[in-house]
Amino acid sequence: MGMTMTQKILAAHAGLESVEAGQLILAKLDRVLGNDITSPVAIKEFEKLGVSGVFDKEKVTMVMDHFAPNKDIKAAAQCKVCREFCNKEEIVHFYDVGEMGIEHALLPEKGLVVCGDVVIGADSHTCTYGALGAFSTGVGSTDMACGMATGKAWFKVPSAIRFVLKGKLNPYVSGKDVILSIIGKIGVDGALYKSMEFVGEGVSSLTVYDRLTIANMAIEAGAKNGIFEVDEQTLAYVKERSGRTPVVYKADEDAVYDETYEIDLSTVQPTVAFPHLPENTKTFDEIGDVKIDQVVIGSCTNGHYKDLAEAAEILKGKKVAKGVRAIVIPATQKIYLQAMENGLLKTFIEAGCIVSTPTCGPCLGGYMGVLAAGERAVATTNRNFVGRMGHVESEVYLASPAVAAASAVLGKIASPYEVMGE
Repeated sequence: MGMTMTQKILAAHAGLESVEAGQLILAKLDRVLGNDITSPVAIKEFEKLGVSGVFDKEKVTMVMDHFAPNKDIKAAAQCKVCREFCNKEEIVHFYDVGEMGIEHALLPEKGLVVCGDVVIGADSHTCTYGALGAFSTGVGSTDMACGMATGKAWFKVPSAIRFVLKGKLNPYVSGKDVILSIIGKIGVDGALYKSMEFVGEGVSSLTVYDRLTIANMAIEAGAKNGIFEVDEQTLAYVKERSGRTPVVYKADEDAVYDETYEIDLSTVQPTVAFPHLPENTKTFDEIGDVKIDQVVIGSCTNGHYKDLAEAAEILKGKKVAKGVRAIVIPATQKIYLQAMENGLLKTFIEAGCIVSTPTCGPCLGGYMGVLAAGERAVATTNRNFVGRMGHVESEVYLASPAVAAASAVLGKIASPYEVMGE
C-alpha cells in the first residue's frame, strides 16, 4: 500500500520502511518549539525528568512572542523562566525582545525548518511548516518537555485528505481566502486528526506565504497537520535561508486518501468567517452592512511582508474610517524593517493606523487591541471563538489582509473591490 507525504516523513523518522494510518510510532525530531506561554510548563516538567540537559542545543527553540514585550508582571515572570532556562541550557535558538518575531513566521524566516523535517511545538499553529514540505504539529507542554529531553515523540500516524489545486487566484484574493473557503466547506472537524495534503498544478501559482497561511490554519479544520507538495519555489525559499539539505517526499501514486477535493483557485472569492467559528464563512454576495470597531492586520497567519504590502496597496492615499481602530503588526523584525524601508509603515501611519512591535498581541486576547463588550473586529488572525480577542460579547470576523484593509477604510466589512473600484 502506498504512503502519503506525511506518512513517508514519519516512516523515515521512525526508522521504518512503511507506516499506515492508525499506527503508533516513535519518531525522531528535527525541532522542538515553545513560546512564552507554553514553555514554562514544559520547563517544569522537563526538570522533573532529572535529565542532564536537552537532547540538542541547536534543535530546541523558544520564542518570546505572545506577551512580549512583557505586558504585565505575570508575563514578565513567564519570560524570565524561559530566559533563565535557555541561558542555563545554552539554547542556541532563543529569541527575545529585539530578535524575536511571531514564532511561526520567525522559524521559516530563519531557515530553522526545511523540507522533510519533523517538528513539534507547544502551540497549535505549529502546523504552519507543512508549507515547506515538513511534518509539523502542535503538542502539549508535557510532550514538549519529553521532546526536549529525548529528541523523540510518539505519534499516531494520520490518514489524509487530498486537495488538488488548479488554476490561479484572482487579484485581491489570497491564501487566507482559500483556507477559509475550505474550512467553510468541510467544517472545523472536517479533517479531524488527518493530514491535509495540497497538490496539483495550482500549487505553483501560490506564493510560499500563501502556503504558510493555508498550512497554518489546517488546525482550524481539526487537522493533525497540513502539508504542501515541494516545488522549485519551496526549494528556492529554503536554500536562501538554510544551509541544511532538504529532503523531498512525494506521495505514492497508490497512496490512500479518505477524501479528495478538487479546487479551482480562480473560483475562490474574498471570504470572511463570521463569529464564532472559522467554518461560518460568507462571501460578499451574502454579507450585508456589518459595522466594525477595529481592524487587526498581522499574526502568524498574515503578518508576512506580502500581507502588509497587500494591505498597504489598498490603504495608500486613503484614511481609516472615523471610529475604527486599525492595528498593523509585522510578524518579525526583518519584516518590520523591510516595511519601513519600502514606505509601508508611512502609508499605514498616514492612513491613521498604528504599527506595533512584532507580537501575537490581540490574536489571543493578549494585548495591543483587546475588545470590549459589543465591539466587532475584522482580523487577519486565525481564530474567532467566543472571547478570543477580549470580552465574551465581542465579535471577531476572520479575513484576508485585503479585506481587512478595505474594511478599515469603509468602517464596515468590505470587499477590496469596493475600495479599489474593480
